[in-house]
Amino acid sequence: MTISPFDPKTVLFARHAQHVVLIHFPIALLIVGVGFDLFAQWRKNAALTSAAYYNLLIAALSTPLVLVSGILAWRIQLEGARLKGNLLTHLVLGSASTALIWLVWWIHHRSRREGSPLPSGRLPLELFTALCVAVTGHLGGFLSGVNV
Repeated sequence: MTISPFDPKTVLFARHAQHVVLIHFPIALLIVGVGFDLFAQWRKNAALTSAAYYNLLIAALSTPLVLVSGILAWRIQLEGARLKGNLLTHLVLGSASTALIWLVWWIHHRSRREGSPLPSGRLPLELFTALCVAVTGHLGGFLSGVNV
């Protein structure tokens, strides 16, 4: 029997399918948002600051679905395997990455709402958040079998 990429069962129940697909959105949006913010800081460009804000907003909004899909992948595909080693580290880093993405967005949001300049200390936080997301994704690649 041949598996079709358009078969709903394949799409919905393939091993880790939803999480592996969905995780790319917050990762890419965060990285692009941080890039826009760094470039905006360098060029003193308000349009780039706005682009950073909206990328960070959409990254933050996409994280709850990613968390839920990751937990479902663990419970269903990994049959609720004991949380230890890389799996536990991935869960902890994924949760921390989510909190950091929301914090970075909130800093931008607060600044826009108050009409105040963005704090310069946000840039190291944004870079740390991107590093945390990268390490989380790297571990996720091992768990999904992509990095073997």
